[in-house]
Amino acid sequence: MASPPDTVAPPWLLTVMRCDKAGSAWYIGVGFFFAPAVAILDPWPLARTIAVVLIAMTGLWLGLLGIAMATGLAIVLRRGEELPNSFWRMVVNDPALAADTETTGDSPA
Repeated sequence: MASPPDTVAPPWLLTVMRCDKAGSAWYIGVGFFFAPAVAILDPWPLARTIAVVLIAMTGLWLGLLGIAMATGLAIVLRRGEELPNSFWRMVVNDPALAADTETTGDSPA
């Protein structure tokens, strides 16, 4: 789903924010199983190293997404503009709420 044409956000910001949201949720979920997985992989140093490198690279990727997200939001603020409620509804992937907010101008309760 593309961002609406009247949005003041850079065109890539919505994608970055959705990727960051999904990646962070995945990262937290995997974090609960990471310590037991490392304990199970302890007898095999190569497998343990691969697991640690994978979690570290994923953390680095999420950090880069965070920098991109902060940059996009800073661009909007530097222009002196504000992101509409419909943009935030699109980030949480709820098109019904986004459409309702655009038509009425009110935020749903």
